[in-house]
Amino acid sequence: MRRTPSRSRRPERRLLWLAAVVLLCLALSPLEAQQARRAFRIGVLNAAWAASHPTVEGLKAGLKELGFEDGRDVTFDIRFTEGKLDTMPAAAEALVKAGVDLIFTSQEAATHAAKAATETVPIVFTLVGDPVGADIVGKLVQPGGNVTGVSSLQTELAAKRLEVLKTLTPAVRRVWVIYYKVDMGTTPMITKALEAAQRMKLELSPKGVQDADDLKRVLREVRRDDAVLAPEGSNPDLTIAIIERSLALRIPTVFGTALWIGYGGLISYGPDYYAQGVQASALVAKILRGARPQDLSVEGAEKIDLAVNLKTAELLGLTVPRKILLRADAFRR
Repeated sequence: MRRTPSRSRRPERRLLWLAAVVLLCLALSPLEAQQARRAFRIGVLNAAWAASHPTVEGLKAGLKELGFEDGRDVTFDIRFTEGKLDTMPAAAEALVKAGVDLIFTSQEAATHAAKAATETVPIVFTLVGDPVGADIVGKLVQPGGNVTGVSSLQTELAAKRLEVLKTLTPAVRRVWVIYYKVDMGTTPMITKALEAAQRMKLELSPKGVQDADDLKRVLREVRRDDAVLAPEGSNPDLTIAIIERSLALRIPTVFGTALWIGYGGLISYGPDYYAQGVQASALVAKILRGARPQDLSVEGAEKIDLAVNLKTAELLGLTVPRKILLRADAFRR
């Protein structure tokens, strides 16, 4: 007579099957386990003209060094607005609706747009001159909320930029600070610049402009032996317009980053865009691994460069002092 398996042995069989499944999972390689996990989706928002903005390229390189492979561990949803700042809010909202795990921004306008679009998705910014002055964070140490990032130290570097300009053009008596007037973070920078100008016996004329037409009106007031300080701002079209007009009118101008020296700008002193992206990647990696943005203090840009365009200096009839030549990190000829 055929005997049926005892019911008492069925739990033992289930345990054997469970043990087999566990052993199979343990046998999977780390690579296979990573592939089984969903890649993090990083949304990118800036006003660039192409997806390959230097901060984004720096972010990708930095994440790769930290073990996040593009396409395997992370994917990127890049929204660049080609200088159209009025489209920023819609682009930010689209990233949130797309379900990104984190938003990476460049410049003040993009960061404000992302912040307005979500209070929960982590935001990591770059190229923000004064995050507290711009009302992006309430404080730099453990900022709270869902935003942290890398400051480009615009307020802290204002005096040094005037010093560099004065060294290159000692005859300068008045400096026009031409800035994008929508950026709130410019106000504390101007205060610092006014203090420095007084020590250097320079007259400082701050002028906020909205567009290229405003810029033309302001530059009509510039006279011989004047110069311009062009701080970093959310409107890249305005910076390009300042370069073009300063070259046409032969006006010495100091910029906030070496990027603009490649477009014909005379001299710059400030953070490197690519390096800011690399630096921010460490904050991004920490958040993707479970850290909360409110606990991660805002960092100051670590790589500060002095760059000069020798061809533009020659066009303006300027002899670049040895002091600048010895200290410069980059040249354009």
